[in-house]
Amino acid sequence: MRDALEQVILDAVPQLRRLCRDPWQLIGSAAARLAGADVSVADLDLLTSAADAARLTDAWRDRLEAGYEPAGAERFRSLFARFRFPGMPVEVMGALELNAGQGWQPVAVHETVQVRVAGLDVPVPSIPEQIRILESFARPKDLHRAALLRALPGTAS
Repeated sequence: MRDALEQVILDAVPQLRRLCRDPWQLIGSAAARLAGADVSVADLDLLTSAADAARLTDAWRDRLEAGYEPAGAERFRSLFARFRFPGMPVEVMGALELNAGQGWQPVAVHETVQVRVAGLDVPVPSIPEQIRILESFARPKDLHRAALLRALPGTAS
């Protein structure tokens, strides 16, 4: 039996490849897990362009969890939508921005690697990029994930 993360990747990634026009990446707990960190994954977080987020919202309208409000609106903003998928929800963050006290700044991935999952190449930030992004978010859960990524063999401190 496939685990929930693999199940949602098998369902969502082929559609993302077909529907998205701009680069996209998995971020958050799913990316950390795919990099080798021992973290639980409750949803699949996707970082996309605003245009692709709108395109996905239109294409996945029947899966939309209407009325879902993500936590952290004071620190994060994006063209956000949450969708029901087999295995776990998919959360799309189009043009994600973070306000960590210096005004709104785009969350950008500067180095992406491909991780093979069930025969599919899945784009995730490199481990140093994941650590940088998670530490910029500065929430306890993100700092914990960053620490687990730092502790992976071969990861520079």
